[in-house]
Amino acid sequence: MMTVEALTTFFGWCSIINIAVMLLSTLAITLFRAPVVRIHSRTFQVNPDDLPMLYFNYLANYKIAIYMFNIVPYIALKIMV
Repeated sequence: MMTVEALTTFFGWCSIINIAVMLLSTLAITLFRAPVVRIHSRTFQVNPDDLPMLYFNYLANYKIAIYMFNIVPYIALKIMV
């Protein structure tokens, strides 16, 4: 059985890793917009005009998932200790 300290450490590192992935995704979408749109529109047969909204939805949902599954459990465990 894992200790509260081990779970706190686990969720802390999960939060850091997921936030880093989200930041890298945001930077890639922002800085390399033309190549990313071209690749995704060809790969998934999506209209290039629809991709900005899809990117926004992706980042918004990913941020909510990070909050719910990483940061909230981390804070709850920190309160418990």
